Amino acid sequence: MTKAMILAAGRGERMRPLTDVMPKPLLDVGGTPLIGWHLRRLAAAGVRDIVINHAWLGAQIEAELGDGAAFGVQIQYSAETQALETAAGIARALPLLGDAPFMVVNGDVFTDFDFTSLSKTAEQLPVSGALAHLVLVPKAGYPTGRDLTLRDGMVQPCGESDTPYTFCGIAAYQPAFFAGVPTDAAMPLLPCLLKAMAAGQVSGECYRGEWLDVGTVERLEFARSLVAAR
Repeated sequence: MTKAMILAAGRGERMRPLTDVMPKPLLDVGGTPLIGWHLRRLAAAGVRDIVINHAWLGAQIEAELGDGAAFGVQIQYSAETQALETAAGIARALPLLGDAPFMVVNGDVFTDFDFTSLSKTAEQLPVSGALAHLVLVPKAGYPTGRDLTLRDGMVQPCGESDTPYTFCGIAAYQPAFFAGVPTDAAMPLLPCLLKAMAAGQVSGECYRGEWLDVGTVERLEFARSLVAAR
């Protein structure tokens, strides 16, 4: 079964003062830590082996989640003395993730995405020839990352005539995608993605279900309201 990594090393500057004393992935959403919703959905998709990286207040994450048994999963931790940013953080965790394709999800998004199909897509990456597969969402009503688009199932930077989408922080990768990425110095993901896009090595899909970037206190409250309304 495909392994998964949850990114949980960020400082959460926009969520201060809440994140001064607690890492953002542990903030409560409907009685469950934000990261706990990912653990539940991954377990429901049959994913058992999960790697979580951490830096800011990482000891709290390990103390809260433990070995993952309470969520039906098995967690290993990739500790960073300082946040390495996304690409380097994943590269550092590769020894725990193994040689097969794996999934990655940002620890600070809230979504009802079903990881079952993405797990199957990950397994097929070596056959398709893609090094990465990104899940995109329609542009949100607040600032997000660089606009991307889909052309014949492949992800490309968005042009003037393209429909713009946002990378939602959920993806599958082959380990080879991170070849040459340092494991001891910060490196963001976007330059790596743009290079692979230029080579035609990034496939993608659009998800139109529930998704929220929990980057501000206001959006944290919105996530809580979504759970309360269920």
